[in-house]
Amino acid sequence: MSTTSRKRRLGRAVSIVGAGMSRFGAFADKDSRDLFVEAFQDMLDNLDQGIDVQDIECAYVGNYSSDLFEHQGHTAPIIADWLGLTPMPVTRIENACASSGSALREGIMAIASGLYDIVLVGGMEKMTSLPTEGVTDVLATAADGLYEVPAGLTFPGIFGAIATAHMDRYDTNLDHLLKVAIKNHENGALNPKAQFNVTIQSLMERRMTRAQERGQPVPEYVTEMDFLNDPAANPWIAWPLRLYDCAPITDGAACVLLVASELTHNFTDKPIDIAGTGQASGRPLHDADELTSLSAAKAAASQAYEMAGVTADDIQVAEVHDCFTIAEIIATEDLGFFAPGEGGRAVDEGRTALHGDKPINTSGGLKAKGHPVGASGVGQVAEIFHQLRGEAGERQVNNPNLELGLTHNVGGTGGTCVVNILRRAS
Repeated sequence: MSTTSRKRRLGRAVSIVGAGMSRFGAFADKDSRDLFVEAFQDMLDNLDQGIDVQDIECAYVGNYSSDLFEHQGHTAPIIADWLGLTPMPVTRIENACASSGSALREGIMAIASGLYDIVLVGGMEKMTSLPTEGVTDVLATAADGLYEVPAGLTFPGIFGAIATAHMDRYDTNLDHLLKVAIKNHENGALNPKAQFNVTIQSLMERRMTRAQERGQPVPEYVTEMDFLNDPAANPWIAWPLRLYDCAPITDGAACVLLVASELTHNFTDKPIDIAGTGQASGRPLHDADELTSLSAAKAAASQAYEMAGVTADDIQVAEVHDCFTIAEIIATEDLGFFAPGEGGRAVDEGRTALHGDKPINTSGGLKAKGHPVGASGVGQVAEIFHQLRGEAGERQVNNPNLELGLTHNVGGTGGTCVVNILRRAS
């Protein structure tokens, strides 16, 4: 039998029993190890039944580029030391913006193989120590250095090209992109750990008030769309993407505690099971079959759905990789939530809003929660963990039967995608 057609199952059931996050934002006085300790302590503080940290047997930490952002490589043993976990084995995983999503897969397999029972998985990134142009240069190393980078393609340029192709092929328009930003800021405003926990409406009113206080002409905004269509407030970055279409530069960390499912009673009465997981690689965009879809996302989703025994229609809440607003629209189509070309219309109709039938990025997404690239994948998992446990506070999805959630974490120009499906244990 071909290995590509073999139906994959975990050899042992794996569950999440705890999750923690640092604040996401810009922190001049902290480096990535400080942020990871903050996330780890948050997880410990919120574990239902606690844990002796010496019972943790292994850890995987997603980190894209502390080497370039902080001039610090070999971060795994540093994390072990700062958490007081030496000589426990810790491994750093690098897969661009999908680094911690990939780290989670390694943790799942470590338990499913029977090698370990209790595994810590996390991610971290300290990005704001560099100026914007420096961050742009570091992130460009996740693109194809032989073909894409020499052509002058930064990531806004790459996703601008993707957006242009999608708009040319389908009915997607500029308003759809802006409405994704509005929605995600509305969700982020309900997330106390989000980098931008503020609505677009509030940002608009703040700009008007500031102009009045300075004796300057007050912009005549009536709606959020007026504000977002003002090039002075929302300048073009790479057409058709503007400032508010782009995820911010962020510092942050997140972690989760994985255990063998037969041991969850030692930690909590509300475990969240790993129902399915998939990871796939795709060709660089210059060699891709099309620009309106990421092949790795479709393949990873197919693997995860098959392992979980569910379809896209069964997913009730999802965190997707909205590094740019167009990325969210394409993700909802690649995951099968909406037909190709229908993602923008779904935003228009409010279907992806917090109280829509397919809530997307209830945390605020990368767009508003923030995008510390090495931490984003596990940050998504932490949000779904809390949603399925009914612990998301003001942004809680209003569904008493919430059972299935999904995370979608992309690296580079779509070269890596990790999809995880989480299920509330019965």
